[in-house]
Amino acid sequence: MKRSSLARAGIALTALTAAAALLVGCAGGGTNSATDASDVTTGLVGEQSDAGDPVSGGTLSYATYNGVASLDPADRQDGGATGGSEMAAIYDLLMRYDTATKQFQPQLAQSLTPNGDNTVWTLKLRDGAEFSDGTPVDASAVQWSINHYLEKKGTHTQVWKVSVDNVQSPDPATVVFTLKQPWNEFPILFTTGPGMIVAPTSMASGKFAPVGAGPFTVEKFASQNELVLAANPGYWDGKPNLDTLRFPAIVGEQAKLDALHTGGIQAAYLRAADVVNNALEAGDAGYVYTVSMGSVQALNQREGRAASDPRVRKAIVSALNPQTFTDRGEGGFGMPGTDMFQSWSQWHGDVSGPGYDPEAAKKLVAEAKADGYDGKLKYAGLNEPGAQRRALAIQSMLQSVGFTVDIVYNTGINDLVKMMYAQHDFDLGESGFNVLDESPFMRMYGNLAGASTSNVLGYQNPEMDALLGKLQTAATDDERRQVLEDIQTLVNETNPMMVLGAGKYFIPWSKDAHGITPSADGIMLFGNAWLTPASAS
Repeated sequence: MKRSSLARAGIALTALTAAAALLVGCAGGGTNSATDASDVTTGLVGEQSDAGDPVSGGTLSYATYNGVASLDPADRQDGGATGGSEMAAIYDLLMRYDTATKQFQPQLAQSLTPNGDNTVWTLKLRDGAEFSDGTPVDASAVQWSINHYLEKKGTHTQVWKVSVDNVQSPDPATVVFTLKQPWNEFPILFTTGPGMIVAPTSMASGKFAPVGAGPFTVEKFASQNELVLAANPGYWDGKPNLDTLRFPAIVGEQAKLDALHTGGIQAAYLRAADVVNNALEAGDAGYVYTVSMGSVQALNQREGRAASDPRVRKAIVSALNPQTFTDRGEGGFGMPGTDMFQSWSQWHGDVSGPGYDPEAAKKLVAEAKADGYDGKLKYAGLNEPGAQRRALAIQSMLQSVGFTVDIVYNTGINDLVKMMYAQHDFDLGESGFNVLDESPFMRMYGNLAGASTSNVLGYQNPEMDALLGKLQTAATDDERRQVLEDIQTLVNETNPMMVLGAGKYFIPWSKDAHGITPSADGIMLFGNAWLTPASAS
């Protein structure tokens, strides 16, 4: 029998009454209309009537942003847009982020508590929790999983290594993490890859097998096409209500929304601003979350690339108008602006981003050309209608100030990631830093730290590295906000990237879907999800 929702601390998103279903935005409070995207920052939108008690059965299909290429979260698949929901369904999360209370809550873990100065964190594990093969989720398994993640250089490996000094297990139910410096946001790491606990037996044959302690187990996997999961009867919180959780790969944002509206799927992950607007205008219920620097032009400043010349970087930044970009590339529905943290964010400060100045850009390009620069830029983009519109908007603005822009359209997200993050074969390209309000340090470090393997920019600046250290150890919100102002000042001076706007993402679901629970970074949890009988049949 499925446990009460009270068994899971702070569980959210049970069936909503019509009166309580409208979002209360984190930026300003009050009740927001489900079709007014401008006032929504993070939370629930839309009306979904109370369908009564959860029922068992049925298949829920969720079209995520991009189909997963493997079943190992260490393969850089631990964010909401990059397989995080799929991985959480198989492996669960040690901790989740309660988006309503803005608190970290235990999930697979029983608790995570700090000492007085946030330098030592003690993780307690649930009694009796097991992996799907019957082996225990104990301290040694947690340590093995984290080491596996680090050895494979998972997304947040550098953040972990710069933060954690040592890990010890005084008993099978306890893991103690001693940090190199205070960090009051440390639990964020356990809402993502390091918190997706893979069983040590997953490598028993020498080849990875998906053995986890999550609410579902793998039934079928066709790489980048379809993932089908079956309910795990031995899940620590009781067998899930759903019989099957399916992740089909659907190319194109509007195609996902159309499939949702015709009943082909029951949930979708939407990032394109115009399609998000279409879903909100249609009155779809779901979960909205907003990230800082969701739209960024990454400037490759490695030796031999055009943007290694600071004049070229400054010219690119001066030539791009965020409002023009959103008008031409996002249907006018984006959140344009050059501030790293816009006014809706709790980290918004008094230092503004750089201004639009095409005349200055023309002079800088001319100066660089006089010194032998050929004016050419290689743009890394995606072969998808919305991405093509955005690429053409960037190309037009840059060519108007004297650049010649060659757009390379990649057939898929994985190809784009390979071109930019592995081969570094680009001068500028479409990117998103997707910095979370709940922990700005993690993604800021990953994208801007000189030692970070996720630093697609090739940016090396000791002053930035020092500021990132201060950002991590900031004890109060005011201290953190001041450091972020200093970082904005340095970004304005050195132009490592061009911020074009924030990102507003939407996970809408059908009126028959209930109990879907959001965590940090757009990861959705389905252990308590259920379908009304009409859909379950």
